[in-house]
Amino acid sequence: MHTTARLRRLLLFPFQGAGRPVSFLVMGVLIQLGVLFVVSLPWLLFLPVLDPAGQLLLAVFIPFTAIVLAGPLLTEVQRGRFRTRLDVAIPSPYAGQRPRLPEWLRSRAGHRQLRYHLLDGPLLALAGSFTLLAWVVAVTATSIYLWIWLVPLDWRVDHPGYYTWAAYVTAVGLAMLHIARLSTDALSRLDTRTATVLLGPSREEQLARRVEDLTESRTGLVDAVDAERRRIERDLHDGAQQRLVSLAVNLGLAKATLTDLPEEARQVIGEAHREAKEAIEELSGLVRGLHPAVLEDRGLDAALSGIAARAPIPVRVKVDLPSRPSPTIEAVAYFVVSEALTNVVKHAEASSAEVTVERFGKTLLVVISDDGVGGAEPTGGTGLAGLAKRVASVDGTLSVDSPVGGPTVITVELPCVP
Repeated sequence: MHTTARLRRLLLFPFQGAGRPVSFLVMGVLIQLGVLFVVSLPWLLFLPVLDPAGQLLLAVFIPFTAIVLAGPLLTEVQRGRFRTRLDVAIPSPYAGQRPRLPEWLRSRAGHRQLRYHLLDGPLLALAGSFTLLAWVVAVTATSIYLWIWLVPLDWRVDHPGYYTWAAYVTAVGLAMLHIARLSTDALSRLDTRTATVLLGPSREEQLARRVEDLTESRTGLVDAVDAERRRIERDLHDGAQQRLVSLAVNLGLAKATLTDLPEEARQVIGEAHREAKEAIEELSGLVRGLHPAVLEDRGLDAALSGIAARAPIPVRVKVDLPSRPSPTIEAVAYFVVSEALTNVVKHAEASSAEVTVERFGKTLLVVISDDGVGGAEPTGGTGLAGLAKRVASVDGTLSVDSPVGGPTVITVELPCVP
């Protein structure tokens, strides 16, 4: 029973799943034959009327020029062959864009594709032709007994030993079927690897595209986080903060009007009123830390002026922006200045500070300086490392110049694309 099953699998192996690989080879051969016909037609038409030098020039120039001009189209046709016949998707090295012919010819991807169309593709198609011929011969040899019955009866009578040699032919045909199937699979894999390398993006191009995708996704994530921060700020400002204000007002009214309450009750109301006002102040600071409404409404100049006004030391603010940057860049600049001034107050022992925000081309330059004791280091636990990470999240740079004895200058460069 097992022997019969194994023999059956052995006999059916060449035909199981062979339809798509064989059709893949057929399409490859037909494409190359079509290209050969197109490039040979002008050669055949003008060859008789040209001298030997012209014939040689025509024989070389016409095929090469035709393939070069049709290179992008041939690439798309070949990608379609791999996609429809083998379910292999070969991505475009141009990230969905279609370059013009001069750009295509100058690009490394265009050079790789020309190599496939001029050398590797024709050689693989030639090998595919021999493989398809092997299929035809193998199928013909395997079915030799059927073909014998088409021979006249007199011939079969005159050649009584045809059954013996027909058996040999059938055995050879079965062996060729297996060889043809193995050759088809091997040639399909080789063509797939070659086309992936030559028709698709190189490893460097894949890495560059991956970096671009990661940059876009990171930018989208930063924008989404900033938008969520603004939403939370609005919800806190319009919801919880307003309720606390209403609670504080009611407690203040109760404290002022309910004079006939026992002293203990009045003390409880007064304590609750004080805690409500402190909670409002803390919530206001939290809201400003999330995303100050003035930044969204009036921009960096007003928002940074508000930070300077609340600072316990004099802070001079100079903002020179011809137009507002994106909300994400504005938010990063605001929080960098806010955290930097907090560090100045806590650690620098400074008597004054200065903030300058200017735009030079596509760069937003933020400079925070103070006249403190200096010695600030990004690794010193003063929050500068966190600032550097926040700046880097939008492809910006942060540098600190803080010699011992001061002054300290923090320079931030942020990309600012209109």
